[in-house]
Amino acid sequence: MSYKDIEIYKLAFKLAVDIHKMTLSLPKFELYEEASQIKRSSKSVGANITEGYGKRAYKNDFIRSLTIAHAECDETMYHLDILYETQSLADRNIYDNLCKEYVKLSKMINKFSQTVLKNHLSSK
Repeated sequence: MSYKDIEIYKLAFKLAVDIHKMTLSLPKFELYEEASQIKRSSKSVGANITEGYGKRAYKNDFIRSLTIAHAECDETMYHLDILYETQSLADRNIYDNLCKEYVKLSKMINKFSQTVLKNHLSSK
């Protein structure tokens, strides 16, 4: 099994691509501010899931990486809210869909973290 087989990774990767594409339509003045921030935080979600999976033999490292992924997920939602409220992201449908998917991902990461805490290899 690979990290690419984990559902939270698949969704995080898809959403990072969606965020990247969305930023291409933002006003030019956002390219070095919110666009840059939201791309970094969205990509960091999947990167931390990947890193954690690579360290899965070490429960604390795995949980730490998943916790960071969860925090980056929350940060991405914050940047979405800022972009929408400042009208840099004016398309309500894109905003609503991304928010819905990030809430779903947040819940999935939380559930996955709880499962790791409960059933980790070294605790058997």
